[in-house]
Amino acid sequence: MDARHVISTVRDGGCPSEDDLRAFADGLASGDVSDAQAGAFAMAVLLNGLGDEGRVALTRAMRDSGHTLSWDLPGPVLDKHSTGGVGDCVSLLLAPALAACGAYVPMISGRGLGHTGGTLDKLEACDGLRVQVSEDRLRRIVAEVGCAIVGATGEIAPADRRLYAVRDVTATVESIDLITASILSKKLAAGLDGLVLDVKCGSGAFLTKFAQAQALAQALTAAAQGAGCATRSLLTDMNQSLAPAAGNALELAVVLRVLDGQACASRLLEVTCALGGVLLTLGGLAASAEEGGSMVAASIADGRAADRFERMIVALGGAPDVMTAGLARLPEAPVVVEVPAPEDGTLTACDTRVLGWAVVQLGGGRMRETDRVDPAVGLSDLLPLGTSVVRGQPLARIHAARETDAARALSQVQKAFSTGSRYAPEPLVLQEVST
Repeated sequence: MDARHVISTVRDGGCPSEDDLRAFADGLASGDVSDAQAGAFAMAVLLNGLGDEGRVALTRAMRDSGHTLSWDLPGPVLDKHSTGGVGDCVSLLLAPALAACGAYVPMISGRGLGHTGGTLDKLEACDGLRVQVSEDRLRRIVAEVGCAIVGATGEIAPADRRLYAVRDVTATVESIDLITASILSKKLAAGLDGLVLDVKCGSGAFLTKFAQAQALAQALTAAAQGAGCATRSLLTDMNQSLAPAAGNALELAVVLRVLDGQACASRLLEVTCALGGVLLTLGGLAASAEEGGSMVAASIADGRAADRFERMIVALGGAPDVMTAGLARLPEAPVVVEVPAPEDGTLTACDTRVLGWAVVQLGGGRMRETDRVDPAVGLSDLLPLGTSVVRGQPLARIHAARETDAARALSQVQKAFSTGSRYAPEPLVLQEVST
């Protein structure tokens, strides 16, 4: 396999053969394909695409670049994936809730990508927790607890691990073909019975336009179903932060409060129940998405999801008292600054991507692949759209490592919000895609 031939074929508008894509994926996994070649391939795909057949071929090639799992459990094996947003900590709620409802959830997750946060980075805000486990350990945790949120092992879709990291630092994230192959290579390798995809649309999503998000949802659903996995996609709104916080420890704090029964994140809970309802239906545990959503909500309200979450944290090396003392254990930034509203009015719009980049620049994400994430920094107490504010009222709070970082973020957050006289709310779940 000549990596240059594969790259030039895509660069010139063609699609490499399935054998060439399989060999390229194997080269990503083995290291025979360099970072420079991986970046050039990603940019060529972003600009020219691979087409329907090439997209599926790349997905299969990346899935088969490593080991695939199979399960023998007394319930359906289910999972969820989000295409990335701001304040999106659904996975931390949904996995234990599904386990409490009788499903088994081997959730192989990722780190922050571009302006969006990563589930693994959020989990690692728990003191002592380790998200990298062996396949045998993953199997034991899933069997005993019902859920495990972990990073991909070295054996699962290693080609994606290489390409994922390169995409984050080469401005090649927003490609339907690469997003599809990245998501599904890991998910299909996990041996699932059912999968739901949360495809974000709006100012904080990678694909801001509804038509783009719809096309991605259709591509993901068709590719996964073609590979034999029962799959549905929900298009959900990302025109504002899903949780009232953005940043690793700050989002984890929101999750702990929701699991503890506090009504502090209605949008987050609504999306969690909608996705869980679809999954429980796919797994045969609910007769309808509405019934499944009620089951998820009940598991959170009565504490069963919290119990599963705590057991999962302990199994991954975290503190055993996460539900009683977890908030006190989370890291705190030394500088906390309020963001005052610059004028009176109603919050009518938000450039949510700007909020995401503000968190990254505070140190809560990565500008380069080798950057270390500061789990304490970010934004909290974000006001939802539709809120009437007066000049000087806090729009949010900035958590920063330095005063200079907070000052820069303050200007960004202020500019991200628009005020007006009236706000017309949009539905949170925009559409379901089943084929």
